[in-house]
Amino acid sequence: MKTLLKKTLIGVCVLTVMGVAAYYYQQSHQIKPEDQYRLDEVTLGDIEQTVSANGTLNPVTLVSVGTQVSGIVRKLYVDFNDEVKKDQVLLELDSALFTAQIQQSQGNVRNNQAQVELAMANEQRFRQLYAQEYVSKQELDTAVQVRKSAQAQLDTVKAQLARDQTNLGFSIIRSPVSGIVVNRVVDVGQTVAASFQTPTLIQIAQDLANMQIDTSFAEADIGKIKDGQTVRFNVDAFPNRNFEGTVKQVRLNSTNTSNVVTYNVVVSVDNSDLTLLPGMTAYVNIAVAQRSNVLLVPNAALRFKPKQESTASNTNKPMRNTKRGGKEDLNAGKIYILKSGQPTLVKVRVGITDGRFTEVSADALQAGERVVVSELQSDDSAANNRMRGPRMF
Repeated sequence: MKTLLKKTLIGVCVLTVMGVAAYYYQQSHQIKPEDQYRLDEVTLGDIEQTVSANGTLNPVTLVSVGTQVSGIVRKLYVDFNDEVKKDQVLLELDSALFTAQIQQSQGNVRNNQAQVELAMANEQRFRQLYAQEYVSKQELDTAVQVRKSAQAQLDTVKAQLARDQTNLGFSIIRSPVSGIVVNRVVDVGQTVAASFQTPTLIQIAQDLANMQIDTSFAEADIGKIKDGQTVRFNVDAFPNRNFEGTVKQVRLNSTNTSNVVTYNVVVSVDNSDLTLLPGMTAYVNIAVAQRSNVLLVPNAALRFKPKQESTASNTNKPMRNTKRGGKEDLNAGKIYILKSGQPTLVKVRVGITDGRFTEVSADALQAGERVVVSELQSDDSAANNRMRGPRMF
């Protein structure tokens, strides 16, 4: 009897020790909310929403200098990056052919001038004979017609001479504007042919102190862009420097590429120090909305769903936030804040975003509260860890 009682007491003591050990083990290994969820704070600050695109820096005025006549380049007076003035000679074409044409036209003029003088003398002679009734009126009219025809022919060859002289002038290519040579596509000895399309010989940027960015924005962003908005951009040549510009024009003509509609936005840029060069790629950001002293949460907080809700949404049809009339409320959202160690749903109104943080507003939300961003450990594994007791042997 005593032996049985002794064994019973020993068993009770062992069970008691095991229970106490399991309790302390569970308390010491209980998962804290910080270990189960990734948390962040609701902050109070300023936010700016921007739209981005890539573009190319170009001179405001880029003049392509061509030629109206064909010929061989005999002299070249300018090169890349040279400054030129208006009417400055840029190059000359071979003028031998034009000079020969002028000489030919001058000979034709002298020949026709002699014919006109002869016709005038004959007309005068026929008028005197007609007055003395030695010739008929028809013969006088014929003499007058010959004089007029000779005069018309003289006017024709004079026009031909003027055209040949003009072509000779076209063989000397002059700058139409003052600026800087940014491109030269011909060399001495090269033949240029001006037939149906005027060939480009030299390109001149009129003023590199004032440039523009030609960029394309998607149709989803174009409604937010207005003339006069401030633009910030960077270029690869100066990655640590920020440049500013102004929206000059939103062009109405759209471009459709693979069913993607874009609109050209022209940005005016002050380049007084001539740091920026034509052709550089610009990474443009336009501020379209700004908010000050508002509540901000990470974007990941708006995407977070607890495991139970995610499982339910996969089995049941999701319920969307709707306004009266059945339309979806695109400004409604929800986040989860940590209360008593558990995520608690808070419905919010969503504002603008900068890609990392989003403006939110709710009566039950204050700055400094901890918001759940993601789940680090599943509930099942946490429960298993809490229920697993210590190994006694």
